[in-house]
Amino acid sequence: MSNFPRYAIYYLPPPGSALDHFGAALLGYDVFSGADVPFPPEMLQAVPDWADVTTEPRKYGFHATLKAPIALASGLTEAELLWACATFAETPRAIPVITPVVRAIGSFIALVPSLPSEELAQLAADCVRSFDSFRAPLSAEDRARRNPARLTPQQVQYLDQWGYPYVMEEFRFHMTLTGSLPRDRQEDLLGQLRKQFAALDLGTLAIDRIAVCRQDEAGERFRSIGQVQFRPML
Repeated sequence: MSNFPRYAIYYLPPPGSALDHFGAALLGYDVFSGADVPFPPEMLQAVPDWADVTTEPRKYGFHATLKAPIALASGLTEAELLWACATFAETPRAIPVITPVVRAIGSFIALVPSLPSEELAQLAADCVRSFDSFRAPLSAEDRARRNPARLTPQQVQYLDQWGYPYVMEEFRFHMTLTGSLPRDRQEDLLGQLRKQFAALDLGTLAIDRIAVCRQDEAGERFRSIGQVQFRPML
């Protein structure tokens, strides 16, 4: 069984929105069109190696992961996954609303909620469970790539159960803005990125949709192939 194409369930900002343009410009890639995007001149002036800083997240586009990349299980198709997403979105739910802020998370910088959200944690857990039947079994190579020896026992259990260690209570919503950085560089870049984000004047963000993104081959970038909005609970 081929490991490609791979599919992921992401939150993507509405195409053409201010947040979409913000993320696409900073990463240099538009996940909807698949096109390169010029970096903000002020970022290149302040951070000459900005293209290198964003090499890793550029592959995925500006997104938040709700169901990590998977190869499809035998007998299942892309059309069926898209249909399942549309069906999932039709179930009325409380729409998570967050106040996004720029923070360091581990070794990288991301846009994250200022406070935990029960509705957002529930959405992520629902995505993990609802789309797991589409996931091909984790190969030994893929499991080893997650370096289980460095994970907690709970994370190893989730890796084996769901194919990804950072789910359920290990989940943390984030929209990545940089690759891995030493701590001193994080401090330098936080100010620059917070300044860029503040210009959007974005007080709150509704996580009101999911997107299916596809990666055709190893090393290629993910691209959106479908996006659906949630039906809000009345």
